Amino acid sequence: MADEWNLKDKDGVHYKLSEEKGKWVLVNFWAPWCPTCLAEMPVLDALQKQHKDLLVIGVAVMYRKSQEVTDAIRDQSVSYPIVLGNEDIASDFGEMNGMPTSFLYSPSGKLVGHHDGPITQNEVEQVMAQKPGSAEIFIP
Repeated sequence: MADEWNLKDKDGVHYKLSEEKGKWVLVNFWAPWCPTCLAEMPVLDALQKQHKDLLVIGVAVMYRKSQEVTDAIRDQSVSYPIVLGNEDIASDFGEMNGMPTSFLYSPSGKLVGHHDGPITQNEVEQVMAQKPGSAEIFIP
């Protein structure tokens, strides 16, 4: 798992885990051909807009042309940063069993865990509120 990472979004903005202390950070790996990934985007966008203490970063992987990614984020009206990722970036984070896969980091910068498959706004909010049993949503 990536304890420290440096991701550059499609607009050239850099995001480092060490610079996001005090915020929850959700790194979401997705692919433009994945219907479940596209359906999850509005949920992640709502989370980003409703929680000032949360940064969502989308990492697009397994695409042929960057235009596929651009079209997908335009169609979904995504406001959170999108990284044009690749298999090297994905492997830095660890094993993924399909798309989408999300990695959640606590405000202290510690990896809470990862979640394979789509995630709901309520699930993320439960973990952020540290409700009992909510940690099971993310596998350490």
